[in-house]
Amino acid sequence: MLNFKIIVPDTSILIERALSDKIKKKELRTSTIIIHEAVLGELEHQANIGKAIGYLGLDEIKELNILSKTNRFKLIYAGRRPSSAEIKHASLGEIDSLIRDLAYEKRAVLVTGDKVQSKVAEAKNMLVHYIEPVITIKKSSLDKYFDEITMSVHLRESSKPYGKKGSPGNWKSVELSEKELTKAEVEELSKSIIEEAKSRQDGFIEMERRGSTIVQLGKYRIVITRPPFSDAWEITAVHPIVKLNLEDYHLSDKLFQRISEQAEGVLIAGAPGEGKSTCAAAIAEYYASLNKNVKTVESPRDLDLSNKITQYSLTQGSIQEIHDVLLLCRPDYTIFDEMRNLEDFRLFTDLRLAGIGFLGVVHGTNPIDAIQRFIGKTELGIIPHIIDTVIFIKAGQVNKVLSLNMTVKVPSGMTEEDLSRPVIEIKDFETNNLEYEMYSYGEETVVIPIKKTIKKSGAHNLASKQIESRLRKIFPELKAEVISDHKAIVYLPEKDIPAIIGKQGKNISQIESELGIKIEVSSYKNNLTKQEIEYSLDESHKYITLIVNKNFIGRHVDAYYDDEYLFGANVGKKGDINLHKKSEIGKKILSIFDKKHKIKLLI
Repeated sequence: MLNFKIIVPDTSILIERALSDKIKKKELRTSTIIIHEAVLGELEHQANIGKAIGYLGLDEIKELNILSKTNRFKLIYAGRRPSSAEIKHASLGEIDSLIRDLAYEKRAVLVTGDKVQSKVAEAKNMLVHYIEPVITIKKSSLDKYFDEITMSVHLRESSKPYGKKGSPGNWKSVELSEKELTKAEVEELSKSIIEEAKSRQDGFIEMERRGSTIVQLGKYRIVITRPPFSDAWEITAVHPIVKLNLEDYHLSDKLFQRISEQAEGVLIAGAPGEGKSTCAAAIAEYYASLNKNVKTVESPRDLDLSNKITQYSLTQGSIQEIHDVLLLCRPDYTIFDEMRNLEDFRLFTDLRLAGIGFLGVVHGTNPIDAIQRFIGKTELGIIPHIIDTVIFIKAGQVNKVLSLNMTVKVPSGMTEEDLSRPVIEIKDFETNNLEYEMYSYGEETVVIPIKKTIKKSGAHNLASKQIESRLRKIFPELKAEVISDHKAIVYLPEKDIPAIIGKQGKNISQIESELGIKIEVSSYKNNLTKQEIEYSLDESHKYITLIVNKNFIGRHVDAYYDDEYLFGANVGKKGDINLHKKSEIGKKILSIFDKKHKIKLLI
């Protein structure tokens, strides 16, 4: 048993809570413990800014106060209160210096858990006892909430604990207890977790802020939030339940080749809990199995990886430090797990342009979202140089793969050659079908889904008019509608259908050959499924005006009399359609209304 007459503990040993532990175990005896006011000031400051270590140290002093009565030693406070500048620069040794001075003045033994503090005291020929932090691996206090199918556990004061059980993309929420947790229980569990993280070899505190703490504790990634950041104390603990190999994803030969040989700018995207990080870990392990130099950048570190792979933490290092280290280490591949903010995307962009093979993990509810998150964070023309493939994960499997390339063309839906511009084509990786186009339009960057816009494109409207112009010389009442790049429907009276088709389809085949498009022939009756809209009639000296609801301004309408097609027009800015009385269609409309008959407007 160690027997010290007077002890002066520093901040580190109080946070480790090792002094009370030694006294309880009868491994250390003393008659007096002197706590410097600077220690109280520093712990109070840590607690005030919401850091858990401040509460741990204050709890240790409370425990020593209780032990002083049962173990018959004095617990006193001495020294001066530190200034705000000294507390601010505690990491530079200001507080440690005040504690050493007090120990030297009182001829006491300085008890510390800080290796540097003990070396400085020894250099000054002081009495010092260094207690090395005990690093152990033990059962976590969270283990009781988890089983082999529990993905995450959510504990909140005044609420019943619940967990998510199942697998990525296929889970359900389950109550873990009938009893609601009290604030004291959640707060005590939080302190227990932080103590474990400081004492376990496989635990560390990733990030600590005023209202939140992120802890990695063995297989658990834990987020603790507290007031005033959150409205109540809450603990969320997540751990992976599935570890897959790349073979488990049943990739196509084409995609496997891309990952194996050309994975330099890959994004792995998916919604939370769908298995993005699991896929990233599987790819990282595949590269490691090929004896590649693999690194990860994480915030926080939570990928479950083998010892071959080095994991860097953005929460413990700066963006510039990560940048410099990766350029100096020259890894073959780097996995950037969960890019969230502007700095993350800029780091990814900069290192990709420097030639480092990067695979980034991003949140997205569909594949195109992953690409759109780069818009505004980097120049549009650079995007294809930093991203070549997007792998979208859903329910733990590869759901969709997109590829990107840059070309100069007239965007789909535009017709004038002078509108050509750089366009990023986003295609289905497996089929090479074009699905999206991304380009600058004025001062905006637009992403156009090709499948959804093809029916309404300006190019199709123009093609419809050209077909009408070509065929109305023979069939004056014909109406054409282009519905895709390769097909059009022409509407005309039933009496004209045999003539346009011809004997054994000879006429329609010749027309298709001349126009270069497949044509389907239909009667006006089949075109009357459009919406009929109401109108009122107005007449001036020169014009007949059809007035419709202003909701239809700019829309195209077709006019029919019985099954006869009359005309098509766009609704004007005032919600009107003007027809000159001396035009052929104007004269025909007048004759219909003179007979007190009515035409139909279809939209």
